[in-house]
Amino acid sequence: MRRLWTPAWIARHVAMVVLVVGFLGLGWWQVSRAAAGNSLSWGYAVEWPIFAGFVVYVWWREVKLARRRPVEPETPSPAPTVEPAPTVDAGSRPAVRRPVRVSRARVADDVVEDTDLAAYNRYLSWLNANPGARPGDYPG
Repeated sequence: MRRLWTPAWIARHVAMVVLVVGFLGLGWWQVSRAAAGNSLSWGYAVEWPIFAGFVVYVWWREVKLARRRPVEPETPSPAPTVEPAPTVDAGSRPAVRRPVRVSRARVADDVVEDTDLAAYNRYLSWLNANPGARPGDYPG
């Protein structure tokens, strides 16, 4: 129970109370506007209490989750020990699989070169060779 009175939890409790009171106040304000003749305010008069209920639901769920968690020790835990790598027998599968290499089929050498692609590659080569240059400085 002491975990719910840390500075972070006190801020959550205060935020919950402020939000619920604010949302209920806005709901009451919409009821008074609706009673004065603004028919659209009836929808908002229902909406604000629903928002307040949602805030209470989230706060209650977080409180329940915090109470279920085991208490963490305040003393630092010892440094984790490094476990030896598992040995791999000759007949077993490796723990990490190697990537599969796929070879591409060679196309005939008489393929027509894409001129736009070649021009763009020349442009990128020029930008790489001239690191301080701007794209507008490209002579091609």
